[in-house]
Amino acid sequence: MKIVNTIFECIGWLQIAISPFIISILLAVAVYYYKQDRIGMLLGILILVGGIITGIVWATRIYRKRGTVNFMAKVSRNPELDNDENTDSY
Repeated sequence: MKIVNTIFECIGWLQIAISPFIISILLAVAVYYYKQDRIGMLLGILILVGGIITGIVWATRIYRKRGTVNFMAKVSRNPELDNDENTDSY
């Protein structure tokens, strides 16, 4: 059972680490599109590396504090579905 828990923690860690990386990809593409030369490419690469490092640090910090599965469950929780009443609110 510990192997399954470790697999879920790794998947959660990857999900958390990828989100700043995706944002950095968008920023790097925008910078390179605006300035299409060596400086633009260098800035784009630096933004990508910053996004990777930020994602790794953030995901590791969450893993050590609470656990990535607990964090992802808290983030994706939907309080509207916690109602015990089955009333239609149309």
